[in-house]
Amino acid sequence: MSSFLQRAYDQIIEDLALNKIPATILLYGGGINSQADTHLGLFDIPMLINIPDLICLNPTNKEEYLKMLDWSVNENKIGPCVIRIPQKEYIKSGIEDNTDYSKLNKFKIGYKGKNVAIIGLGYFYKLAGEVKEELKKNNIDATLINPIYSSGIDVDLLNELKNEHKLIVTLEDGIISGGFGEKIATFYGPTDVKVLVFGAIKEFTNNVPIDILYKKNRLTKELICEDILKNLK
Repeated sequence: MSSFLQRAYDQIIEDLALNKIPATILLYGGGINSQADTHLGLFDIPMLINIPDLICLNPTNKEEYLKMLDWSVNENKIGPCVIRIPQKEYIKSGIEDNTDYSKLNKFKIGYKGKNVAIIGLGYFYKLAGEVKEELKKNNIDATLINPIYSSGIDVDLLNELKNEHKLIVTLEDGIISGGFGEKIATFYGPTDVKVLVFGAIKEFTNNVPIDILYKKNRLTKELICEDILKNLK
């Protein structure tokens, strides 16, 4: 469980990552949820992705999850790996995943558009797709990206996006502070490309309904599109 893994932070750093031990951790319960504050899964992304030599994988569907699991348990040269299992639902794509996960930090382009690129991490890749469809109503044909890795960035792809995109949008199921989206924003900081980072604010919540949390953090397709349109003016 995400909230329980916090208690093993020292072991993850000192025992696994520092020694590049080929361990696989299946992380469940990570993300924005309506549970009691002692079981919140908000904090694992920034907790883990800033540890050197720890690979963090974020499947968007069942096929990716099984391929990541098969790869990670047989990998013994790169080091420890965390797979963040979606807590809400398993999406079946029906398409075999042939990704070579040993090629670290390579993002996947799900759809090539222009002007706006939406990067949806893990479970929020589905939300990214919904935002892309919503943007079509405003004649915006956005690029859709599955980053796969949260522990690193695809520098080549991010540089490539600068040619035909003026706004990058990141979506992650966790807190923004210290998270994946901030790494993308930092990368584009010296450039003219704008970045919108969507996730949760840093706070403790206690049994707050998920729909209220999503609206509060502007994590519905309608609110995200509203913010995108404002930033394209």
